Amino acid sequence: MTLVILAAGMGSRYGGLKQIDPITESGEFIIDFSIYDAVKAGFDKVVFIIKEENFEAFRDTVGARVEPYIKVEYAFQELYKLPEGFSIPEGRVKPWGTSHALLCSREFVDDNFAVINADDFYGRDAFVKLAQHLKSIKQTDTNYCMIGYVLRNTLTENGTVSRGKCVTTEDGMLDSITELTKIKTNGADALYLNENEEWEHLAGNTIVSMNCWGLTPAIFEPLQSGFEKFLSGEGGKALKSEYYLPGAVDEMMHAGECDVKVYATSACWYGVTYSEDKPSVVASIKALIESGEYPEKLWK
Repeated sequence: MTLVILAAGMGSRYGGLKQIDPITESGEFIIDFSIYDAVKAGFDKVVFIIKEENFEAFRDTVGARVEPYIKVEYAFQELYKLPEGFSIPEGRVKPWGTSHALLCSREFVDDNFAVINADDFYGRDAFVKLAQHLKSIKQTDTNYCMIGYVLRNTLTENGTVSRGKCVTTEDGMLDSITELTKIKTNGADALYLNENEEWEHLAGNTIVSMNCWGLTPAIFEPLQSGFEKFLSGEGGKALKSEYYLPGAVDEMMHAGECDVKVYATSACWYGVTYSEDKPSVVASIKALIESGEYPEKLWK
């Protein structure tokens, strides 16, 4: 099984290359904990999707640390990597989004795989459930899975976040997923900015996507088609529009091209969307180490 890590984001809100910012006294990054948990769950390869300009930084830090424990590959997400017949709109510098990032890793993914963000801490339970699902299906299957988090466990006090709002059926299958790009905490609940630029209530116990997916290579063909459709429309002309993976999966579900099992978790999300988030993340990870859930040094 392969772990695909989305790490090509610009990190503009954070103010730096947050994916390789140490959060422990031993110098580990959030991404180290995800890889550690994945190895424990049975994953044997990791593919980092990064910008080519950051290759040496990743190779010399994260890559060098984990290579003795898991096979490592690097895929580059660059604006110019577009399907034949498409070009970059003049003035565009923003990446095309998580679906495009995943497509950029296609040549390195030949078995069932999980997809996660580089700057999110998911908890060991997520990787155990991903591994169990991926081991139970064939590479040609389209029975995917997603780890669903409780919204209030994924918010920050320091600004807005983007989450995929999920609706599930009684038997735990994903019915729909809607990407909400601006959500902020509001007591035990939250508010999100709707299409009319108005803040609307969102229950704190809403199940959301944190881009933690269990997929098979069968996704690449419809994902490629969806991206081409996106580029052919307004998305291909705009300077900031993105083709998000949750939206792409939602399109596939409603087209009858896949189904998605949602495995709920009560785990808390830790992440550094903003630089102000770091102290609380450091404290939370330290508490997990002190409780014995992780060793003081992950890679001995």
